[in-house]
Amino acid sequence: MIHTRSRRLGGTKLKIGQSQLRFEDDALITGRGRYVNDLPVKGEAAAVFVRSQAASGRIVLIDIAAAAEMPGVIAVINGSDLKAAGLMPIQPRNRHPGPDGGEMRVPAFYPLAIDAVRYVGDPIAIVVAETRSAALAAAEAVVVEIEERPVVVDALEAVSSDAPRVWDKFPDNYCFTVKMGDKAGVDHAIASAQTVVRQRLRISRVVAAPIETRGAIASYDAGLDRYRLDLGTQAPHRISEDLAPVLGVSPDKVRVVASDCGGSFGMKNAGYPEYSALLSAAKKTGRILRWTSDRLESFQSDAHGRDVWADAVLALDGDGIFLALDVHVRANLGAYLGPATLHPPVANLGGLAGVYRTPHIYAEVDGVFTNTQQTAPYRGAGRPEATYIIERMIDLAAYEIGLDRAELRRRNLVSKEDMPYSSGFIFTYDSGDFPGVLAKALELADWAGFEGRRTEAKARGKLRGIGIANPIEIAGGPIAKPNAEFARLEISPEGNVRIHVGSMDSGQGHGTAFRQIVADRLGLEPQKMEIITGDTHEVPQGTGTFGSRTLAAAGGAIWAAADMIVESLKDKAAEQLEAHRADLLFDNGEYRIAGTDRTLSFAEVVAEQAAPVSAENFISNKGATFPNGCHICEVEVDPDTGHLQLVAYSVVDDVGRVVNPLLLKGQITGGVAQGLGQAVMENAVYDPDSGQLLSATFMDYAMPRACDMLEIEIADCSVPTEQNALGVKGAGEAGTVGALSAVISAVSDALRPLGIRHLDMPATPGRIWRCLQMPRQEVVSQ
Repeated sequence: MIHTRSRRLGGTKLKIGQSQLRFEDDALITGRGRYVNDLPVKGEAAAVFVRSQAASGRIVLIDIAAAAEMPGVIAVINGSDLKAAGLMPIQPRNRHPGPDGGEMRVPAFYPLAIDAVRYVGDPIAIVVAETRSAALAAAEAVVVEIEERPVVVDALEAVSSDAPRVWDKFPDNYCFTVKMGDKAGVDHAIASAQTVVRQRLRISRVVAAPIETRGAIASYDAGLDRYRLDLGTQAPHRISEDLAPVLGVSPDKVRVVASDCGGSFGMKNAGYPEYSALLSAAKKTGRILRWTSDRLESFQSDAHGRDVWADAVLALDGDGIFLALDVHVRANLGAYLGPATLHPPVANLGGLAGVYRTPHIYAEVDGVFTNTQQTAPYRGAGRPEATYIIERMIDLAAYEIGLDRAELRRRNLVSKEDMPYSSGFIFTYDSGDFPGVLAKALELADWAGFEGRRTEAKARGKLRGIGIANPIEIAGGPIAKPNAEFARLEISPEGNVRIHVGSMDSGQGHGTAFRQIVADRLGLEPQKMEIITGDTHEVPQGTGTFGSRTLAAAGGAIWAAADMIVESLKDKAAEQLEAHRADLLFDNGEYRIAGTDRTLSFAEVVAEQAAPVSAENFISNKGATFPNGCHICEVEVDPDTGHLQLVAYSVVDDVGRVVNPLLLKGQITGGVAQGLGQAVMENAVYDPDSGQLLSATFMDYAMPRACDMLEIEIADCSVPTEQNALGVKGAGEAGTVGALSAVISAVSDALRPLGIRHLDMPATPGRIWRCLQMPRQEVVSQ
């Protein structure tokens, strides 16, 4: 559980809209963070997992005899043991239509494999010992014999008729098929269009690679009949809800306590098989168990992100006006369905409409099983994929008809006057100025002067390209009824504030932003504020941090709680001001008699109370919001080596009302860095024959470094939303949503003069160089 107190924030004049250094950083940069491995536990034992080294096969033998007799070993537990103890399969949170019109295919996903393994890293047994070294030694002594079977690791190959089946109980590797939109309208529009552009797009698989790998401390209190799990996460309440059915108990029996979280990006926000296995083992052994994954284990067992093939068709009339978009997606789900696996491929399909008017849109998504680790939300969770598809198709269409890419976008933008605007495909945008954002970005990036820069680079022997993307994403959803969030304010007569909130921080700066909200509304000193979060016992309700929702959802709940307290003290304020309650207004932390300059601060009113005042709520906002923006990227390519250098990057964003510009810049910059990483280097690769993860270390999986980035120019063109009390739209994923498209757009533009129409991600130097060596007739699209 996180308790943070303010020591160096600004005074009572701290307001929404002001830049403020993060309060949280003092502890983190001085080594006082409390991550899972920093939590002291007396009498703990160590847990280590035995994992499959085969990607597919029948388990013939699990021999634990030698391991069980080794020094320090307390227990060795396999999948059959857990099933006998009553553990149930892990269930996905969502359901989609089945591929054959029936029920979605849901395989049995037990915490430990029982009869067969289905990916490299599949957990088979858990070893509990007095020390980690003893547990590791015993794990090596566990003998596992597997009768290996053929594997399939690619979604396109998995849907072929002769592909090996991941699950024998199903007739093929399809899990679900979702169809959305106007199929007949799309087909008719394509048949009658002046220009039709088609492209198969690859969106690569990535690993979240947080600085802090997954780990947990598991215990069981027999007296209270309650489990406890300490770990790093952004959504403790969701993890409790994921694990409770597996353990066969109600969520109140699974207390989840979140410590500082060293990176998540969505990956740590669900109940993994290791967690329920640890809790069951803690109950069986009567010991407190600690598990920490090493980096290899992290690469193999953490949920991966993205991994999509998309076949897209964009139809336009003679003036370059969009007529229809048709998209067929094959999403690689991995071998199992984790709690959140089904969310990214489907939940954000509305983003395919982009910020444009497209009369007819149809999308079909096939979820496909393969012999790989499960996928799950990763920064953007389907939003970057949807934006990438529409933005790449616009680029290709612009080249096809010989029109400037920015001009083609401008012709099709939804106007500010159209708001609120229904795209006709899932989303209705509440607010925004898309043409204004585009115009400001083109000016900021000097789009008009690019050809001069291209010519100058050519004289130096370099290929220079410029890319553009207009991302939009849904935040704070779902659309029909946004997820609620919990907040409780407790304010003492001395002005001390305790803010209980259901959203959990993993580096976003919540503690700073929440203090700004309370200081702005009530005029209290941020130095006297304490944030309490991350404990399902101390904070009885909560949804969590994901989907760019927290400032709107949790911030809105905090604002509403503050308003409840303001109203509850109005009679006292009227009494002190010798006025009628009906004549009082409240603003800027002060009660004021309407029409006069007579005021009384909130602090003065609360100081007269005999006891602390409090208010709490668990509320939803009126609707989802739609952060949007424009990213423009410039790169240079060395044609002799394929080396790629980022040389300029500009972002204009509409994130609604900005609470802290400094935090916003950090969010956008970090998001762009992650999008850049996937676009030009990151790629989780499985061997197609063995199913082995080939990119299982940082020697093989490239990550962006400081030298790969540069200072990003960021400008604001925000239109506040009315969907929540603060007017904010969200910013946590905005950078990544736009970066994938903008970077690949720039790389493809750099190569276009040489006849290369499109280059799939990741645009590594090796891939660029090989592409440049191919005969021109073969490199139209790579």
